[in-house]
Amino acid sequence: MSSSLAWRKSSHSQGGGTDCVEVAATNHGRAVRDSKDTSGPIITLDSTTWRRLLEHVKRGDLDL
Repeated sequence: MSSSLAWRKSSHSQGGGTDCVEVAATNHGRAVRDSKDTSGPIITLDSTTWRRLLEHVKRGDLDL
């Protein structure tokens, strides 16, 4: 699955950053992976779960 997806990083990502993820659209939602380990695990989220995750991120609910 990974090789057939069009992965993208945030424009806010700094080239040498340690906290970067890449996101790709899938037929049913989104796929997310660590940009430093592109052959590593991929998390897949359906469209509803993706929207809910973004809502929490935008509100700062997941900030440490």
